[in-house]
Amino acid sequence: MAEGGALLRRYTDKIRIEGSNPSLSASDPLPPREGRLNRFVRRVAAACALAALASLPAFAQFPASAVTLVVAAPAGDEADVSARLIAAKLTERWGRAVFVENKPGDAGVAGAEFVAQAKPDGHVLLMGNVVTQVILPALLKQIPYDAERAFAPVSLIGEVPLVLLVHPSIKAQAPRDLVAAAKPKASPLTYASAGNGSLTHLAAALFEGAARVQFTHSPHKGEAQALSELVAGRATLTFASLPDAIDLISGAKVRPLAVTSAQRAAALPKLQTVAESGFPGYEVSEWFGILAPAGTPAATIEKISKDVQRVATAADVRGKVDQKGAITVGSSPGQFKARIESDRKRYARVIQEHNIKPN
Repeated sequence: MAEGGALLRRYTDKIRIEGSNPSLSASDPLPPREGRLNRFVRRVAAACALAALASLPAFAQFPASAVTLVVAAPAGDEADVSARLIAAKLTERWGRAVFVENKPGDAGVAGAEFVAQAKPDGHVLLMGNVVTQVILPALLKQIPYDAERAFAPVSLIGEVPLVLLVHPSIKAQAPRDLVAAAKPKASPLTYASAGNGSLTHLAAALFEGAARVQFTHSPHKGEAQALSELVAGRATLTFASLPDAIDLISGAKVRPLAVTSAQRAAALPKLQTVAESGFPGYEVSEWFGILAPAGTPAATIEKISKDVQRVATAADVRGKVDQKGAITVGSSPGQFKARIESDRKRYARVIQEHNIKPN
């Protein structure tokens, strides 16, 4: 825009100095007034057209080269699976390669830090998640990126529900049964989590608040250990990622009581949500979505978001993602931003109220 504006200013200065026809000198005979006016209009129109070309939005040339989608999770994770499906579709749509690069180190910190420092032009993107964008910033005193200011939300891609599980020896068939069983006991029921400050820990803490009940927390090093404790009967209940628990559910090693997402999961369509079971407003999901470095032009973000929404919600992509136990979303930048801000406040509050510290 600056270049086009300068061109227009130079041209109008020339008109002001030399007259309405800048191609004539002061000594040349003037053409008829109507001809001079038409020529003036044509030249001004051409200058304006050049100015308009110079001000075309950045996304008209996007992508100018290959795009890298950094996944802050290990290969095979639900976010990674979705990223690879979306990258393949965007490659077809854009005519430019979209590469997926996994950077799961330090619970995704490495990937988030890498993208936060990238050039803000849309060619390096982050598949971030609730841990990198919400939980770690509230849990840790220092992380090498500013989760609130270093990123521009593009689109919430999907959610992975947790599922409330109990050991088969427990007679509870619904969350309210579990609460009723816990309240009369002198010693509270024990729940296993994937560790202090993990999403499974926060899910249980939020449930305690909603149900006005208290459990005994047994933290472990990862979700696999927490599930093993439940199967062995050393814990009464746990909250676990649905994809990680689906085989144990199918084998009757554990009993599911409800999913924690706002809507039911396609993998277990008959299983109610915690909110449906009598605890309205309760919602916990292991969501993931695409973010760009802060400062990326708004028009570029809008283009990426619209294209991502189209490919993420395509029937073949949605089917493969939902089959894994996830729930496909595909949102606008504004909707994704609102979700991040809402969860940021909610999890920061529960971390503070329960004085939760990292392992």
